[in-house]
Amino acid sequence: MKVVYTEPFKKDYGELPTQIQWALDKALKFLLENPRHPSLQARKLPGTSIWYACVTRACRFTFQFTDDSIILRRAGTHDVLNRERRK
Repeated sequence: MKVVYTEPFKKDYGELPTQIQWALDKALKFLLENPRHPSLQARKLPGTSIWYACVTRACRFTFQFTDDSIILRRAGTHDVLNRERRK
């Protein structure tokens, strides 16, 4: 499966502390291997095609599935989810 990194995701990733970047890299590996991996706690945002998953207790990332790829949308604190819900 192909991974598409949106510009907002790239910006968010670059602003994360190094340790959180490492944790996010690990979570993305889990996502690619098994989107239902228990540590991701992946959930769909109600009324959308956007999913979110856990990186740490305070950090999440959002993504979407297409036929042949995963689109990584945003990464960061819970505020990220609030921005996604408002769209």
